[in-house]
Amino acid sequence: MLILTALCAIGAEKVLANEIKMLGYKPCGNAPGRVNFTCDENGMFRANLCLRTADRVYLNTGTFHAENFDDLFDGVKAFPWQDYFKKDSRVVIDKVRTHRSKLSSEHSVQGMVHKAIYKKLGSVWHMEVLPETGFQSDVRVYIEKDEVTLLLDLSGDPLNKRGYRTSGGTAPLRETTAAVLLQLMCWRRKTPLHDAFCGSGTIPIETALYAYNVAPGFGRHFALENLPIFNQEKAVEIKKQEAAKIRPECEARITGTDIDPDAIERARLNAEHACVTAGRALQLIGSDARIQRPDFEQADFMELTAPYDKGLLLSNPPYGERLGDAAQANALYREMSELFDAFPGWDFGFITPHGNFENSIGKDASSVKDIKCGNLDTKFYMYKK
Repeated sequence: MLILTALCAIGAEKVLANEIKMLGYKPCGNAPGRVNFTCDENGMFRANLCLRTADRVYLNTGTFHAENFDDLFDGVKAFPWQDYFKKDSRVVIDKVRTHRSKLSSEHSVQGMVHKAIYKKLGSVWHMEVLPETGFQSDVRVYIEKDEVTLLLDLSGDPLNKRGYRTSGGTAPLRETTAAVLLQLMCWRRKTPLHDAFCGSGTIPIETALYAYNVAPGFGRHFALENLPIFNQEKAVEIKKQEAAKIRPECEARITGTDIDPDAIERARLNAEHACVTAGRALQLIGSDARIQRPDFEQADFMELTAPYDKGLLLSNPPYGERLGDAAQANALYREMSELFDAFPGWDFGFITPHGNFENSIGKDASSVKDIKCGNLDTKFYMYKK
């Protein structure tokens, strides 16, 4: 069995752990912003293809104890790095994190780990200098209480980059964050969903992918595919298995509105790309079925009325740090209180960095969840009936 580490937004660890369980794998510990789990070799590709709320997936290549740089060098050099890299790979130590450990200089640790890996590769392949003309492979180092863990990046580009976004517009919400919000609201396919500030369409598109059970990674490639441990035949088989799980026959009522007509055009184009990718996945199993596109319309949120008796309004409304000042954001939130009257039987979810959101909108949330959204500390306000 292998041990993988999936990164996520801080605050989303339980959501990601539940998703990992649903995929058939077993979580085996977590820390802020990451979840470890065990899986078979197929899990390396399947996790990248299928996890909606993970930002990256790493292979845990091993753990050892090190209290000084000699221990660190010897421990790293002992690993069979020749199994993970090709002779022309460019190995980069992309990040080091140390906590409560004698080795506290992250820069020095970074240099020593890199030196040890290249020393091992050079000795195995009888090469004084590695060409570094091939694909870049990233390694991440965590040191906790003098225990060193080395992680090999299997994702490459962050997993929020699904491949369907042509343009995010101003301050787009990460696709993985949108997936987290959807899970926190416990959304079900039969429930209508509307985004009153849809921007480039991230929330409705991620909702559609979830509704029709489309794996989010069908439209992209992963760093794993450039490593010698990658099995092309197994990957194709996994893609076909996941394509067979797509449910184009489902009915989902997913909509979005925005006051900006350019945003609506971007949302429609992004949704088209996402659904075309889903259609190509279905072609892998000989199906010509199509996925229903979310419906986007230009509208001011003040003009909206509920199209159904019950549903979920889930939005990332504008806020001071990205589209104006804090005073403008507070004024907007006060106006948003009218949504509760316009959608009387609906649940609501709003993500914002403003701690006084409840006072501005004039209604206490049923629950509030802290979520790290990129470098921004945000709160997710949930209003449930």
